[in-house]
Amino acid sequence: MTHSHESMSKKPYDSSAPPPSPVASSRRSCVTNEDVLTDFLEHSLRLPDLLLPDKIFPRHKYIENPPKIDFQSLKSLDSDSISKVLDSVASIGCFQLVNYGISSDFVRMVMSEAAGIFRLSPENKAIVTRSPERQYGFEEVQGEEEGELSEEFLWCRDEGLNMEMEGIWPVGYSNFSEKMETLSLDIEKVADRILQVLMTDYLNNGNDVMQGQEFIGPVCYLYKHSSNIPADQWASSLSYDVIKLLIRGIDFSHALCLHVCHGSSEFHVYSKKSWVSFCPDKHALVITVGDQTQALSVGRYKHVIGRPFFKDEKDDCISMAFLYSPDPSTTGSCKPKKEKIISLGQQVMLVIVLSLVYHFSVCIYNNVF
Repeated sequence: MTHSHESMSKKPYDSSAPPPSPVASSRRSCVTNEDVLTDFLEHSLRLPDLLLPDKIFPRHKYIENPPKIDFQSLKSLDSDSISKVLDSVASIGCFQLVNYGISSDFVRMVMSEAAGIFRLSPENKAIVTRSPERQYGFEEVQGEEEGELSEEFLWCRDEGLNMEMEGIWPVGYSNFSEKMETLSLDIEKVADRILQVLMTDYLNNGNDVMQGQEFIGPVCYLYKHSSNIPADQWASSLSYDVIKLLIRGIDFSHALCLHVCHGSSEFHVYSKKSWVSFCPDKHALVITVGDQTQALSVGRYKHVIGRPFFKDEKDDCISMAFLYSPDPSTTGSCKPKKEKIISLGQQVMLVIVLSLVYHFSVCIYNNVF
């Protein structure tokens, strides 16, 4: 019995079962240099400081101002102006437009009235806050966000927006909306001509690309740029805004974006591969390329996101970004309008026919009377 008990006690441990988990002991370590081990473990468990490479987060570069194109030269098919537009759009995705036929005084009037939208109370702004069901209105801000360089309101031609805004800002919004309608129509005419210039070599792609797009009509992002950013916090606030903009992007598919940013100190252009900035002309429209134009041009013109910034301003400033998309239901929306030309031979034949008709009419008149 005793022998059997001893043999059972000496039976080897069943290796099929998992070994017990180690239990922390309160005894001191037997390692001679315990301070060295502790220091090693602390540094091993600490996360290193990560620096994102340029391929993930592009480095900011200042560039020479893109060309200023006279809009009238585009209407007259000036080859030099057109080549400058195409080169600038292909390289950085934007260019500047001057002499585009819209009064600067009228633009300033619209921007002045737009400032009234941002003076509404937080309670009224909450009534017209954007959501998945409501794509227009104020951008929702979660709590007090530090580093915000701008406040945003999206305007569009929508009856629901008109009713809600007139309910909280009756007289002011009616006047503003009426002027915005006029300005958006003028902007559309300018954008339509620019798209015709860009799409001259890519007309065959127009119907296929635009057919799958939903026509949303005129859309404008209104921004109130804050003047309360201290100088020592400008760089960090700018980085915060850039990251937010790159993550969010633009909510609507579009062909072009026309930026009204009179008096801005800098204009920044963001893409997946670059982040560049320049000092725009005071009264110029800055034109940036949208995703539809990238698709229409088979990738030659890259989609970019543009944003003006106002630095060292005493008062808050207003800027506007109009999104333009041609109506896909319009057959020739992306095609330049060709003037009908009558050849010299046709003109000669027309003169001969008119002469014969005249002589024939004279003969009949003489015979009758």
